[in-house]
Amino acid sequence: MAVLSEQPVRDREDLRRFEAELSLEQRLPERSILDVFSAGAELYPERTAITMLMSGAADEQPRRVSYGDLLCLIRRAANLFTSLGGPRPGVAYMLPSLIETHVTLWGAEVAGYAVPINFLLQPESIAELIKASGATILVALGPHPQLDIWQKAVALREQIPGLTLVRVAPAGTEEEGVVDFGTALMAQPDDQLTFGEPCGGDDVAAYFHTGGTTGTPKLAAHTHRGQLVAAFGGAVLGDMRSTDVLTATLPLFHVAGTIFCGLSAFMAGVELLVMSPGGLRNPAMVEGFWRLAAQYRATLVGSVPTAVGAVLEVPIEDADISAVRAGLTGAALLPPAVSARFREVTGRHLYEVYGMTEASGLITIDPLAGECGVGSVGWALPYTKVNVRRLDPNGRPGEPCAENEVGVVTVSGDHVSPGYRDQSQNADAIVDGELSTGDLGYKDAKGRLYIAGRSKDLIIRSGHNIDPVMIENAMSEHASVALSAAVGIPDAYAGELPVCFVELRAGAAVTEDELSEHARRTISERPAWPKRIYIVDTIPLTTVGKIYKPSLRCDAARHLVSELVDEQLGVPNASVEVVDGGTRGMRVTVTLTEAARSSVPTVEKALEAYLFEAIVLVS
Repeated sequence: MAVLSEQPVRDREDLRRFEAELSLEQRLPERSILDVFSAGAELYPERTAITMLMSGAADEQPRRVSYGDLLCLIRRAANLFTSLGGPRPGVAYMLPSLIETHVTLWGAEVAGYAVPINFLLQPESIAELIKASGATILVALGPHPQLDIWQKAVALREQIPGLTLVRVAPAGTEEEGVVDFGTALMAQPDDQLTFGEPCGGDDVAAYFHTGGTTGTPKLAAHTHRGQLVAAFGGAVLGDMRSTDVLTATLPLFHVAGTIFCGLSAFMAGVELLVMSPGGLRNPAMVEGFWRLAAQYRATLVGSVPTAVGAVLEVPIEDADISAVRAGLTGAALLPPAVSARFREVTGRHLYEVYGMTEASGLITIDPLAGECGVGSVGWALPYTKVNVRRLDPNGRPGEPCAENEVGVVTVSGDHVSPGYRDQSQNADAIVDGELSTGDLGYKDAKGRLYIAGRSKDLIIRSGHNIDPVMIENAMSEHASVALSAAVGIPDAYAGELPVCFVELRAGAAVTEDELSEHARRTISERPAWPKRIYIVDTIPLTTVGKIYKPSLRCDAARHLVSELVDEQLGVPNASVEVVDGGTRGMRVTVTLTEAARSSVPTVEKALEAYLFEAIVLVS
């Protein structure tokens, strides 16, 4: 089994010692994902691996699965998928967070490869992902009053010839032509694999899709070796222990939920507390988070920063959270105000985890055994390397940056993906085994990594690079601001100007002028002062809780063009549509009324001054 560490890793010196004492091969003998669960069942056969909450009610009797039982279920699932799909089957799944989801994911990886699907994607995108992956089996949640997963699954079966549909549903709800997961699972042996050796090593274990909530994302390959190295590093720097109980709140179609909050935890014998199928998208889980953490004696708590911010708004009251030893967050940048609030509320530190789908989910961690490096995402996983590089004239990573110099973050190691399923997509992402993350960052004198934002999110004002994180952190310090997001708005002179969208705390009242004054006081760089601040009801988030900036950029451009056409050009009643994409990154369509037809040349001329693609129509 994996040799984690007798002494916890606290800093760079400990990390170097850890790597020098034993080689990676000596520390990590596991070859297959199955080896992790076999070791867990041998060491902790009766220990709870997963506690499944459905409602979070105080008197709920949760479903629990031991490490011994989990191994048996995974063997059954691997046998089932092979019987349905033949050797090395591709198994896609559309499932919320359930015990069955873990069984499906790990069973698929043992038998062939898994294709986790964000079930909130549009049906067209899901269909393209499944076709591109080559999966022949789809495991989906049966009919549900709030989720339309089953309706999508049935439609997909009609679109994809030969797709076998497996339904996760209560017993007694069988449907003709559909494999019932529970019945079929129990018909398989649980003490052995019926097809010989499990997949392992450099075999592809999964294809995870990357990208946002629209369009067709890429499929990044994970190997068994890659996932094992990433999970091992997560368990080491995460200081995970067999006595830990970890709140599992992230979806299992996302690498953070599957690797760090899944495989890393299983490698260390941790108990996962699954806080409902919907995680913290479920308001009841947010409202009851601290009560549940106390009730189930959670030791490691957390989620994405937006969700952490939400639970910190809920009073702890008399909940005994003395078992909590640390908070964990990742998947998006952590505003310092949320970090400070977490310490204030819990008396514990909130540690950051940095990862990426193309790096098997994990890249660096602020070590839980060390001093919390506020603002830092810590050090690279053991036996891996992270560099910060200057961009060359062609926009590709070049020479290493100096200390505290911002550049693009690159990663190398066995956990880096061998590439996308469509190899033509590899050109700008993975070169000679080194992954260019597209994230900007820098290292301090101790080698800690700090993330400065996405390179594509940079706001470039007359050649001056403005980091939106600087603006967002400053705005989040305001007592009335719950969430903030800075983006660039097109400008005829400067190319872009910074603007900021803010979502207020419940019951807060503040004006845009007051927020602008706060920005001027707290943002040291004058060019970064937001030109406008928009107070909105809700800032759009992806299904994982990241701020979805493409839609905000479009909203900002829509405000700009509407004001330009109506107020400056004096053309009333025009409609403005802005979409992400097009030949210049953003496409603006202005539709004038028939009465304003003569104004078309004027509007076209005005829009030519901007960097977006513009079309003027008459309706």
